[in-house]
Amino acid sequence: MRKQLLKQTSLALSVLFFAAACSGGGGDSNPTPTPTPPPTGSTPTPTPTPPASSAFTSNTETARFLTQATFGANSQKIDGLTGTSPSEWFVSELAKTPTLHTPIVQGFLDGIDDNSSNIEGFIADISPRFSFLMNAIDGDDELRQRVAFALSEILVISLLDSTLSDAPRAVAYYQDILTEHALGNYRDLLEEVTYSPAMGHYLTYLGNKKADPASGRMPDENYAREIMQLFTIGLVELNQDGSLKVGADGEPIETYDNDDITELAKVFTGLSLNNENFRRNLLANDGAHQAQRMVIFENQHSDLAKSFLTTEIPTDTLGEESIVTALDALVNHENTAPFVSHQLIQRLVTSNPSPDYIQRVSGAFAAGQFTLPNGEVVGDGRRGDLAATVAAILFDDEARNSANINSNTFGKIREPIIRFIHWSRAFDVGTVTPASMPSLWHTGDVNSLGQQGYGAPSVFNFFRPGYVPPGTESGAAELTVPELQIINAASIAGYVGTMNAFIFEGFANNDGGELVDTAEMRASFRPDYSDELALADSPSDLIDHLDIILTNGQMSQDTKDIVQDAVSAIPNVTTTDFDGPRLRVYYAVLLVMTSPDYIVQR
Repeated sequence: MRKQLLKQTSLALSVLFFAAACSGGGGDSNPTPTPTPPPTGSTPTPTPTPPASSAFTSNTETARFLTQATFGANSQKIDGLTGTSPSEWFVSELAKTPTLHTPIVQGFLDGIDDNSSNIEGFIADISPRFSFLMNAIDGDDELRQRVAFALSEILVISLLDSTLSDAPRAVAYYQDILTEHALGNYRDLLEEVTYSPAMGHYLTYLGNKKADPASGRMPDENYAREIMQLFTIGLVELNQDGSLKVGADGEPIETYDNDDITELAKVFTGLSLNNENFRRNLLANDGAHQAQRMVIFENQHSDLAKSFLTTEIPTDTLGEESIVTALDALVNHENTAPFVSHQLIQRLVTSNPSPDYIQRVSGAFAAGQFTLPNGEVVGDGRRGDLAATVAAILFDDEARNSANINSNTFGKIREPIIRFIHWSRAFDVGTVTPASMPSLWHTGDVNSLGQQGYGAPSVFNFFRPGYVPPGTESGAAELTVPELQIINAASIAGYVGTMNAFIFEGFANNDGGELVDTAEMRASFRPDYSDELALADSPSDLIDHLDIILTNGQMSQDTKDIVQDAVSAIPNVTTTDFDGPRLRVYYAVLLVMTSPDYIVQR
């Protein structure tokens, strides 16, 4: 029997490798989304978005919506929402109190004293990794947590930075900025990001001094470059549908040049930590300033005139006013709506949104309002309203139309960390204490999930939004598939191995040794398979159940047959040393979650 089960698992892994080979690989030097422009002489005409359903009409429709809007749902959530209004669900999510990271991180820090071990200190330092998982899995504000994670992959800081890894207060403060503003306004979010100590350190403008002609010192240009390139306008001019604008020579038009960077860099001078001294050391003193807005030291802010893009800031303008003017100009730039909208669509719904889809969402970003299917208007009318933008993404016909499930150009790869969170939520894992699970301390390793929340390798995120995988059918079709940039033979095996350990409750009998309390480790992340065990005697019913909560009713018959053959091969009997029903559930969940039907979200 063991040989047959191993054969089935190997078959599933082979299928997954095949999917990656067909759709993944390679790299892209341009981090800016570069949609294929429309044929010469044509301009995409936006089509009106037909009214979405006034109610979730089926479990599969509910599951699909929640897959796009949250980190995933369990059967109870799906059953409870089916037949209700998606508009009302959305509005209720907007009203929920944000679940924050700082209280969790501070709790870890408060537990450290002179008698604490090095391990305890290390756990406190990396506690923002744990707060991310805890809030993503258990947070009641499901929509907000999901959008905050999407924003964290646009406005990137990383715990891989050696200083930020020792500054958990600064990271938690930054996580809370994204959480609190995830459904607010992009302009407000960008200002809080600009004044955050974590971003100030990460993009090296913390303690940025004005020019000194005598020594030849010039302001640091890092943030000025990245706030344009990655956070607002991108590298090339775009139409509102995300397609490229081209000049008379037929080439893309650059949005800014080196002079713009140099001039904008003057704006971000004089920012430092909220204490009496102008300094660059994020780890200085007691660390309280890590969780406070940076302040401007006017004696270090450039009082020169600043001229960038089409904006002029006069001589002797104070630092705060300079930043307000600069951020207003960037958010009001015509590129920002399609640039940000395109990436949010990619993170939530599909890697290859049509020009019409991008234009409709860009319109909601620009107008700051969106009308839900029930007629209720969300958004306060200010440009950059993220509640309106996210509503436009989720309720657009391109997202909701079930015909797109069968399209080869629609959908996205589920990110590995999202798959793990989805499993945790789908099976109601108890005692979500990732600090007691050493295997979750660094999931970014290729032998683990290959991705860590707030642990991107650079400011360019884990993957580029314009990534087209070379040597693949997707690449030949000029399709962007961002997530495939982190999927390869090693990371696929790492994902399967990691999920195998959790799905099979492999930590139930492990010894925590000197790292963590053994009892806490054994109790943490234990799935509740009661619903699945009740179906173990009928493999077809079990698979249909998993099809709803994991693949939104989209599992192919071929995959169902593979899983059913594997599950049926396991005797449904229980003895003192063999639990057939539980093994059936284990293998069914593992095979589904390593199938192309699950890896590709449609």
